[in-house]
Amino acid sequence: MTSSTPEDVDVVLPCLNEAGALPWVLARIPPGWRALVVDNGSTDGSADLARALGATVVREPRRGFGAACHAGLTAATAEIVCFCDCDASLNPALLVPFVHEVRDGQADLVLGRRRPRGRGAWPAHARAGNLALALMLRRRTGLRLHDLGPLRAARREALLALDLTDRRSGYPLQMVVRAADAGWRVTEHDVPYRPRTGASKVTGTWRGTWQAVRDMSRVLAEEPATPPAAAPQAQGGPCP
Repeated sequence: MTSSTPEDVDVVLPCLNEAGALPWVLARIPPGWRALVVDNGSTDGSADLARALGATVVREPRRGFGAACHAGLTAATAEIVCFCDCDASLNPALLVPFVHEVRDGQADLVLGRRRPRGRGAWPAHARAGNLALALMLRRRTGLRLHDLGPLRAARREALLALDLTDRRSGYPLQMVVRAADAGWRVTEHDVPYRPRTGASKVTGTWRGTWQAVRDMSRVLAEEPATPPAAAPQAQGGPCP
């Protein structure tokens, strides 16, 4: 595996009032990659700041994490698309080996398993909700994942073929479920998880966490797609 930064990558950054975190996040986008900041109705000048810092701004007026993520995916043009939260809890530079793994045909979807670094990085209620969902995911798909974190990488065309429909908190889970149903190889790697900048819009409270769990439980109740979306193919032929 080469140590150089792969090119032709778009990074989707869903954004709702993240002006305080944007400079830190955008400064860590790997060279040659394009940052797609999806403004989901910010009122703190996030969109203007992102644009001034060199990012491409996509506007998505429909509120919802999934709505923002999917708007970024449909706006992307690169071969490989990555996702990362825009709150400075995760370093987008950590995506470089994820992209190598996808591009080299070693995996179809690569996820980051969050490992807290610093006091308050991952509140107890958010961890509890994530654990419950990971266990349900294992029963539904057989994937032995520990986290449904937002740091991830996959091929753009294959992601679009999954026909993701959730536009709320269930979007990241639906991506994994439909990928598993399609026979994708899904891998997971530890990544450091920092205390976020600003207040969480989803898991900042017990109520928000369990609303997200309810959204995701509905995704887990979906019947497998018939026929499932095909697994991605690496350049030069099918992945081994």
